[in-house]
Amino acid sequence: MTAPVQKTITVPTDPQRAFEVFTAKLGTWWPASYSIGDSPAVDFVMEPVAGGRWYEVGEDGSECETGRVLAWDPPNRLLLAWHLDGHWSYDPDPEASSEIEIRFIADGDATRVELEHRGLERHRTAADELRTSIDGEGGWGSLLALYAAAV
Repeated sequence: MTAPVQKTITVPTDPQRAFEVFTAKLGTWWPASYSIGDSPAVDFVMEPVAGGRWYEVGEDGSECETGRVLAWDPPNRLLLAWHLDGHWSYDPDPEASSEIEIRFIADGDATRVELEHRGLERHRTAADELRTSIDGEGGWGSLLALYAAAV
């Protein structure tokens, strides 16, 4: 079993706003350079419902899916399926998908955002490589810093 990647950040807002910026405003903080589509990304979208898609929109209007929304519980919790394999290619097989759980916890006048990316072993031979990437420079820690700046 591959250890999960866990990151925590505190943002100076209430859980409702923290949840909204993470989800509805994903395109304002997710780096366009993290595009996996054939066309350069101009937006990143998360559909606000369990079963919804999490995807990027290319400048040519194309859509490239990253995963699915597994649980939508504003402003407390979000659970996403990560459908990218260890080589950053889309793999729709749910058995080969890891999960990203994000919790938004009131902490005084701020919100503690706890992220756990787990089930990485489902990516089979690329699990360790993927874990190193998302836990290292440019991984979830950097993404959460960009998110916090957008809040």
